[in-house]
Amino acid sequence: MTASAWTDDRIERLKTLWKEGRTAEQVAFELANGITRSAVLGKVYRMGLSAGRPASPAKPRAERSSTTGRTSTPPAVGPRTTAPPQRDRERAPEMGRASLMTIRRTDCRWPLGDPRSPAFSLCGRPAVRGSYCRAHAEIAYRPAADTPRSLERLAGLA
Repeated sequence: MTASAWTDDRIERLKTLWKEGRTAEQVAFELANGITRSAVLGKVYRMGLSAGRPASPAKPRAERSSTTGRTSTPPAVGPRTTAPPQRDRERAPEMGRASLMTIRRTDCRWPLGDPRSPAFSLCGRPAVRGSYCRAHAEIAYRPAADTPRSLERLAGLA
């Protein structure tokens, strides 16, 4: 049987550092000698320390350099509001504005062109539903055409 890397002293130090709001990486660095970030996270989970931890302040994100000149901003916090559905279809853009390196989590990820081509791009407009803008969501999320009634007609029962 092997000895555990988690001695009583290390566990107490872990509790202290975790309650101070340190990250798992910082705690692992402090404890050193074979304790990894993953080991810290596992121990924290097993001990149930996450519940009593103070919320960590949000860190400012670094700007991304891109060909479009956009900078990354953290997503807005608060209740999510959805725009009322529009009856007329919004026209999808002809050319993409984002690449795989510049796309953000809140941007439309509709692929434009051949992925093997150097001209390949993504839509890049603000995503409204799932990962797509309004125009591309209408294409991607179509209502199911197979209703019980249409299946009966297809089978010749109706």
